[in-house]
Amino acid sequence: MLDLSAASLLMIALTFFLAGMVKGVTGMGLPTVAMGILGTIMPPAGAAALLLVPSFVTNLLQLLSGPSFTALALRLWAMMLTILLGTIAGAWLMANDTAGWTTMGLGAALMLYAGFSLAARQLSVPRSLEPFLSPLIGIVTGVITGATGVFVIPAVPYLQALGLTKDDLIQALGLSFTVSTVALAIGLSSGGALQFDSMSTSALALAPALLGMWCGQKVRNAISPATFRRWFLVCLLLLGLELVVKPLF
Repeated sequence: MLDLSAASLLMIALTFFLAGMVKGVTGMGLPTVAMGILGTIMPPAGAAALLLVPSFVTNLLQLLSGPSFTALALRLWAMMLTILLGTIAGAWLMANDTAGWTTMGLGAALMLYAGFSLAARQLSVPRSLEPFLSPLIGIVTGVITGATGVFVIPAVPYLQALGLTKDDLIQALGLSFTVSTVALAIGLSSGGALQFDSMSTSALALAPALLGMWCGQKVRNAISPATFRRWFLVCLLLLGLELVVKPLF
């Protein structure tokens, strides 16, 4: 059962406001931030259950905002299918973890993503390799998503390497994140980690997440997105390190 005290609800609301703000500024990061912060105060399975509704709604809006859904779905269907299967399988690890390994895995995933992004390594994948790489990237992303609740590794660097236009990349990320969210819900439900109080609290978290997104879009016009993104990644790196070492003490 979730702790639904006033202090806990306030913490959840503030977390999703901050996560929504990051998404409003950078176009991504809501599940990553939410999992990172909530993972310090509750098991990853509980944190993952809370992010389902805000993540699904915000990513669905992002998915539907672009003009190329059919073309992207046909191009990326194998990756989406293996994300679905891998996430459902990986969620068993999260739902049945009793030794804190998924908390350490969450921290490692955050550190890997932040470190890769700070290094600003731009990869390029030839179109001829996509039929082989897409299913592999999908299954690895799915297992990591299911085990940690973080959707970004290695899906985001891979999609960035496909040479998509800016609008198509945003829509492709929305597609990947939406599939991951649905698959995570299925995996947590089949593993017994998804309960009614989790979903009701997740629905309540939608409002601060949307408010945060709106504020983030306003902030994006006032500061440099590159500067914000750099400091956000540094904080994410430190947060990941804290999650890695936490179970050791």
